Amino acid sequence: QVQLVESGGGLVQAGGSLRLSCAASGSIFSINAMNWYRQGPGKQRELVAAITRGGSPTYAESVKGRFTISRDNVKNTVYLQMNSLKPEDTAVYYCNLQLTYVSTRKFEADFWGQGTQVTVSS
Repeated sequence: QVQLVESGGGLVQAGGSLRLSCAASGSIFSINAMNWYRQGPGKQRELVAAITRGGSPTYAESVKGRFTISRDNVKNTVYLQMNSLKPEDTAVYYCNLQLTYVSTRKFEADFWGQGTQVTVSS
């Protein structure tokens, strides 16, 4: 079917930067929206950034001007460049892809990455 592999998390000091990647592989026919969510300690999962198939991004207010989402439609990969990181950005980050894959026929489904920990120290 489809596999998503995330990478790029880690520990960084406040003001630093990290770049997350999420690569999809398998019997993918097309990928529509590509999204990044995060879940901080004791918090609900929230949408951080989204990008349409055509490349139009949207961002949560809390990350506007600091985070940039981008995608490579050839590599089936979505990226999240995170700059000027703050301790409140500490969370597990998940990619979410809305895609069509091929099995016995075409199926539309949401797929989630395994999550990658981002920790920002003050």
